[in-house]
Amino acid sequence: MSVILSEIRPGAYFDSVILMQMQKSLLELPGVLDVGVVMGTEANKSILEQSGLLSSETKTAKSDDLIVAIKAQDREIGKRAISQVENLSKRASSTVANEYVANSLKTAARMRPDAKFVLVSVPGIYAAEIVHEALELGKHVILYSDNVSIEEEIDLKQRASQKGLMMMGADCGTVMINGVGLGFANRVRPGKIGLIGASGTGLQSIMTHIHNLGGGVSHAIGTGGRDLQMDVGAITTIQGLNLLSRDPGTKVIVMVSKPPSPEVTSRLLSYIRRIGKPAVLYYIGYAAPGRKFAGTRFAGSLRDAALSAIKLVDEESDTQIPETIDGNLRGIFSGGTLAYEATLRLQATLNPLYSNVPVQSAQPLPEDFSGVGHTIVDLGSDEFTVGRLHPMIDNDLRVRYIKKEALDPNVGVLLLDVVLGYGAHPDPASELAPAIEYAIRNSVGDLEVVAIVLGTEDDPQDVERQIVKLNDAGALVFRSTSEAADYISVRMAPKAQVLGKQVSLESLQPPTSIINVGLESFYNSLIYQGAKAIQINWKPPAGGDQKLMAILKRMKTN
Repeated sequence: MSVILSEIRPGAYFDSVILMQMQKSLLELPGVLDVGVVMGTEANKSILEQSGLLSSETKTAKSDDLIVAIKAQDREIGKRAISQVENLSKRASSTVANEYVANSLKTAARMRPDAKFVLVSVPGIYAAEIVHEALELGKHVILYSDNVSIEEEIDLKQRASQKGLMMMGADCGTVMINGVGLGFANRVRPGKIGLIGASGTGLQSIMTHIHNLGGGVSHAIGTGGRDLQMDVGAITTIQGLNLLSRDPGTKVIVMVSKPPSPEVTSRLLSYIRRIGKPAVLYYIGYAAPGRKFAGTRFAGSLRDAALSAIKLVDEESDTQIPETIDGNLRGIFSGGTLAYEATLRLQATLNPLYSNVPVQSAQPLPEDFSGVGHTIVDLGSDEFTVGRLHPMIDNDLRVRYIKKEALDPNVGVLLLDVVLGYGAHPDPASELAPAIEYAIRNSVGDLEVVAIVLGTEDDPQDVERQIVKLNDAGALVFRSTSEAADYISVRMAPKAQVLGKQVSLESLQPPTSIINVGLESFYNSLIYQGAKAIQINWKPPAGGDQKLMAILKRMKTN
């Protein structure tokens, strides 16, 4: 009949890779049926209980205690297995030569003064304190650890940005600097495509596709999965975009993540347009406003993102940084579908966008239809046509709206459609052009008028004559909603600023040197890749005692 034997080793900390190796070795012993070799966290004890390996004794283990639980065919086999733990731990422990081991971050920084990055993979409850110390030492941080609170992440990223440093993470699994993979990464050829991602496996997928399609990668910057949340505010993502935009070795930038909040989307699209380099964006599951929009290519898959980037490397860049237009957009439409399409496309960059034809994140207009912020109003909807001709026939209401909105000092752009064809007004420009001239002449600030003209050369209104009249009045004319929306998005998207100091380009210069705190497997991987690295012999402070840790922390800050 099988038996379960277990023991607790107080304060015996091992990283998860070593624990995995010890557990695997014990399972290979004859007569051993199941094994649990874990640190005594509540989550680990719960897993042991589900596996039938948790005893009344091991229930009392603390998070810094090592639990060894053996299920064996009989007691003697179990005892022999437990007696092997000491030797197995020594064998599995350090594969790092003594001259490449330090006992503290400060010592490691002295031993490896060229180290620009600290890779942290300790349990999340201890990670923030290490990151703080690394930032104080002037090091960029790749925080592989998860279970770091959102409040700690925001604080660490803000501290890093004020020092011109990047805090990549928490839960940042993939980074590549000059071909050296930190955390999880693939061996790919060097090239001119820089990657930024809140998804580690997304970065890995795109970089492998780039390699397999014949391209190459300059750098890959992971941000951690929560960086694009509204409360974090894309701090690391914007730092990465800024850094790669200044890197002479990067020609094209690719971004991958799950869809961020609408506010963050607007901020990022604005920033991407202004970095001066072509960009490809793949928001997994995001309904993009177009294949190409506001100077950004939207990919439909991870492979598509890689393929688009490779093509852009070989193209002459048409990315130009335009002047911005201050103020709000007021769209005054006669065509419902055109208003809807404009709302759909513009809400990606102008947020919030109010409309009486709202889609997705666009917000409904106030009941009195007054202009507030960025606004698109369809004057052809039912509420405006009771007792009144449709605005494609009667321009009176639109003329009134144009003149009224022009007097609002917060308005920067007026957008209107001019729909030609049978049944429509015989000469709409004859009434709209004077209103446009009035609006531009009497506007409080700089006002730009954008018109979408829908028609053909065979329409009775003579499309070219209509365009000339509108141009002469001062309007900029486009022949499609998508072209007009793209222009407005580029000109009106809010400016996104790098929080704090710019990250120095020196951060990307070789040699790539790293201080590793945590998983020794990451250190071994770095050495295998030819990087310079040093391993810290890390143990939980205060033996993992949370109360004592808090006391020590207060003593440090006082």
